[in-house]
Amino acid sequence: MEHFMHPRNVGVIDDPDGIGTVGNPKCGDIMSMTIKVQDNRIDDVKFQTFGCGAAIATSSICTEMAKGKTVDEAESISRRAIAEALGGLPSVKMHCSNLASDALVAAIEDYRKKSNGGGVDGVRVERACPCGDDE
Repeated sequence: MEHFMHPRNVGVIDDPDGIGTVGNPKCGDIMSMTIKVQDNRIDDVKFQTFGCGAAIATSSICTEMAKGKTVDEAESISRRAIAEALGGLPSVKMHCSNLASDALVAAIEDYRKKSNGGGVDGVRVERACPCGDDE
């Protein structure tokens, strides 16, 4: 409840190193994360989420978990770890932790593409609600 009532790291980073946006057409949630990387560490991360309270809370806790981690460590933050950090989620809301993790991974993938001279991507749309896919 704390991360819903008082979410951390809300907003957009100016001139981000990576942008990840994911959405789920079935439930309507949309999450966007921007990251700033310094010395291979997530120096800053912010989110914008349009969705339910669980979507906002999972986005908030995910940013807290990623900040200060190496890029590889942040990329390995699991969907389950996000849900557990909130004290658990009802099974019908597990897809929110999936989206938070996916938005972070998309931002990291975008950062890597830009670092390697690739184009800008950073956008994924889930084709089906990933409920139950909570790894």
